[in-house]
Amino acid sequence: MPIEPAAVDEILDVLRTADTLERLGTACRTEAEIDRVVLTPDFHKGAGIPIGTVLRTRGALIPQAVGNDVNCGMRLEATPYTVDQVRPRLDVLERRLRHLFFEGGRRIALSGVQREALLRDGLPGLLSVPRASGQDGVWAMLRPEDADAGRVHQAVYPTATAEEFRGWIDSAGGTSHDGVIGSVGGGNHFAEVQYVAAVHDRQAAYAWGLRLGQVVTMVHSGSLSLGHQANGTGLELARRMWPRGLPEPENKIFPMLLDERWAAACRRYLNVLGNAANFAVGNRFFLALMLRTGLADVCGEPRGGLAAGLVYDAPHNLLWRMGDGRVVHRKGATPAGGYAEMAGGPYAMWGEPVIVPGSMGASSYLLRGHGSERALGSACHGAGRRIRRGTAIRGGDAELDAFLREFRVVTPLDHKDPAVARRSDVMAAWRRDLKQEAPWAYKDIGPVVSSLRRAGVAEPVVELRPLLTVKG
Repeated sequence: MPIEPAAVDEILDVLRTADTLERLGTACRTEAEIDRVVLTPDFHKGAGIPIGTVLRTRGALIPQAVGNDVNCGMRLEATPYTVDQVRPRLDVLERRLRHLFFEGGRRIALSGVQREALLRDGLPGLLSVPRASGQDGVWAMLRPEDADAGRVHQAVYPTATAEEFRGWIDSAGGTSHDGVIGSVGGGNHFAEVQYVAAVHDRQAAYAWGLRLGQVVTMVHSGSLSLGHQANGTGLELARRMWPRGLPEPENKIFPMLLDERWAAACRRYLNVLGNAANFAVGNRFFLALMLRTGLADVCGEPRGGLAAGLVYDAPHNLLWRMGDGRVVHRKGATPAGGYAEMAGGPYAMWGEPVIVPGSMGASSYLLRGHGSERALGSACHGAGRRIRRGTAIRGGDAELDAFLREFRVVTPLDHKDPAVARRSDVMAAWRRDLKQEAPWAYKDIGPVVSSLRRAGVAEPVVELRPLLTVKG
């Protein structure tokens, strides 16, 4: 697999944080270190810390090793439809999803009480608040099992307060809609309708409710503006706590020590981090409801008796405190726990579901984790970029046209509308954005998944092929 030289330079710069922790620990008379570093197969350059980096520290937190998109992650749901039921209706489904995602069709109304419950107590907290009159729209697609936390990596990220986001909470002014919840986001985020194209582990697939030809939905999104605020708060606190007279880190990565003098700052950061993480799970849930709504509106009552429900919801950008002073930070990497980590839950016999999406239009994979200590129980969160966005936009127009003839991409702009097609400036901007996420910008998913299997990190369960992708 190709590895960017710039990503190698970036991780070498990150490793200078080991010296930073040594100097900081000496100045504050405590011990802190980077204990372990793992790079996943989708390793590529990020903004200061490469995507696909897992850092384990002792005695310190590193907010920048989580980044802006707190709890960016994946949600995979099984539907009661088959590919043969959905494929003939893709034209209608494309129009319906554009309305739901971009033309005001989602109608997700939340009260201030519901918003605070989501930020403080996660999706279970939100669903425990009685709904007010007028809350219709995609709310109609709720199922009783949606409150079951057993198929979410972590249903609730503990917080003591949501005051940092009081502006968003109180903006409801009763019960109101907003432009935040239910947004896909930009970059490589998406909502996709797929189907099970191949089964690699029949027993696991059957146990997880997946059959050949079954349609599934996949959501890749995060905490949007709330995550940016959380990361900004963490970085500001780390800089403010930096000892006077001690030279700042040359790589501009500022850790936070886990000792009493830094306790208040750490508590504040962990609160906003938890708030943003809880929001991200809720946002993915609503995006999944929107896909459910579109499929139900277009395909009607399901036939065939296929199971429907959440397969798994997994995070990417977060940190995990281990209870012994060690902290695992994942930046663009996903948990891949084994039997021990899944004990007591629905995946105890199989290992943790690992969702690895391919590039737009390419296959994605669902695997089961082995809890590899060598990999810090982590796997890659996708195929990973082959070339940077600035280079990708210089890709050929012929390649993009060929791709669009073979695949459906639902965006806010309907490029098939004759009135839109006549606007050359608008079409040029739309094509430039698509090229940044085009297939040629990403690594092939096959070698990535093969490397996870050969390294004993995770074993493929099913291959999923896309029918259409919704991009923000």
